[in-house]
Amino acid sequence: MEPISIAMIADFFHPDVGGVENHIYMLSANLIRRGHKVIVITHSRPPDRVGIRWLLPALKVYYLPIVPIASGATLPNFFTFLPYLRTILIREHINLIHAHASLSSLGHEGILHSHLLGVRTVFTDHSLFGFEDAASILTNKLLAGTLRNVDAVICVSHTGRENTVLRGELFSQSDDHPPRLVVSSNVYVIPNAIVAERFQPGPLTLSDTITIVVLSRLAYRKGIDLLVATAPRICAAFPNIKFLVGGDGPKLIDLLQMREKFLLQDRIELLGPVKHNDVRSVLIRGSIFINTSLTESFGISILEAACAGLYVVSTKVGGVPEILPEDMISFAEPDEDDVFRAISEAISIVSARKHDPFKAHERIKTFYNWAQIAERTENVYDTVMKSEQRELWDRILRTMQLGRYAGPIYTIILLVDCLFFLFLEWWMPRENMDFVTHHWDHRRFAAITRQQDQ
Repeated sequence: MEPISIAMIADFFHPDVGGVENHIYMLSANLIRRGHKVIVITHSRPPDRVGIRWLLPALKVYYLPIVPIASGATLPNFFTFLPYLRTILIREHINLIHAHASLSSLGHEGILHSHLLGVRTVFTDHSLFGFEDAASILTNKLLAGTLRNVDAVICVSHTGRENTVLRGELFSQSDDHPPRLVVSSNVYVIPNAIVAERFQPGPLTLSDTITIVVLSRLAYRKGIDLLVATAPRICAAFPNIKFLVGGDGPKLIDLLQMREKFLLQDRIELLGPVKHNDVRSVLIRGSIFINTSLTESFGISILEAACAGLYVVSTKVGGVPEILPEDMISFAEPDEDDVFRAISEAISIVSARKHDPFKAHERIKTFYNWAQIAERTENVYDTVMKSEQRELWDRILRTMQLGRYAGPIYTIILLVDCLFFLFLEWWMPRENMDFVTHHWDHRRFAAITRQQDQ
């Protein structure tokens, strides 16, 4: 594939820590190593991270002066984001934008605006959502409107693919009799990955004490209520068990109250927020890793723990069963009694020395590799760039198919967006822009660094 210029767009990025943030950075870094130009567009971070920053290797980040409201997400900006996006995409000569996360307003708006500039669009969905509550219904309809005219969709698991296809209405009826639903051909599955060298197992210990590690955001959807209910039972049944819990969130108070109620201060250690650079040092203190999520599209923390040599216990939800072989993980239904059973099974396996951390690490190294993920994503980009781009009238017709009410609303937004774009073309002509002509030179940077070292 010929090198192209790519813009990653999302509300979630460094210095925030999380699976989406890490995915964007690692994918960008590996695409740069494959010869592409990559930039990231996100919102500002308090107190003063606004403007342009550089991250190694040669990753330029635009922190726009847009303030997040909660959990790192911004309110929908629609037309106020267009002047920023238009200027950046034109100045940087961007060929394709890659938006991330269903709850990223900037990602949705980037897909809406980019077609006006002839820029191709790809969307990656990292999460699973339901269909019943009001929040999910509104989010799903917003996603369906965004994906109506996107060029390609990437999901991080096959379960996530099924979820995204249903939520985004990425299917059509065949001409067969009786007709059947056919999934759009532009939906792909590309998993997450890790840098296995960063998660080397720790030295083997001969202690009888077994430490169970939990690293998670302490929130309801992460199943912390299951942990609160199960941990005292495990401590009572196995005197040689200790818990090590890292993370922060609204459910921290429940863990603190449970620890106080059952007098487990010496058995359950709460670490608070853990930086990504410190994850390995926490993981190698334990032998078992627990994930009690109620919904999970992929679960990168499970992969990191298994790579560090821990035996994994997880609820059998979402895309989790796709991550590891059966002999490296014990599954449980999201039920207190079944979680207790699975943890007890894991304790027996680890106590009997049936799990080899170093063999587990070597196996993980062959399963997930960022170079392979970047190559597969590059193939999606190549397919998109070679495909025919939809005309405005086709986009309007497809948008009108969203429904009796949603269709006209989205179509009005699309038309107003076009008019505002034409106004910007007149008000800020392209010929008056200061185009980016110089890019990061790896060889020059290396030479300057060597001179400074000398």
